Amino acid sequence: MLVETVCSAVSAAGLGIAAITAYRKRFLTATRLAAYSLVPVGLVMIGAVGWLSDIVFKPMVWAGFGVLGLAWLLFVTTRAVERRTGGTRKERRAAKAARREAVAPGASAPSLGRGRTAAEPAAASAPAASAQPKKAQPDEDFSDIEAILKKHGI
Repeated sequence: MLVETVCSAVSAAGLGIAAITAYRKRFLTATRLAAYSLVPVGLVMIGAVGWLSDIVFKPMVWAGFGVLGLAWLLFVTTRAVERRTGGTRKERRAAKAARREAVAPGASAPSLGRGRTAAEPAAASAPAASAQPKKAQPDEDFSDIEAILKKHGI
């Protein structure tokens, strides 16, 4: 009952301001003010204000909003964790197995490239090595650098 009275008073005040604005020959602004001031009365008439006040003043409704917020937070958290860990359990197991294969038994860090396995013979990599162009001798590559270093006494 109090909410309806307040909404009616706000609408009456808005219509009064709209009338004063129209008296000052600002009709477009007056029409806009009249439209805004009729909204609270319209909401009271359709029952939206009563429904909204029922929601606001019931603790069970706020508890429901809290539960929905918690559910949303859990969904977001699990999605973020899933993105970091690599997805499904099957994908994580495959990644773990790949990490185990990448580290040699006596090594302290993973290998940089794909190494040969026991089933892969050394001869298979020989044609790939011969297909690459021959590199220049190290002495030829560093001769100019050595000359610069000797010039500076290093």
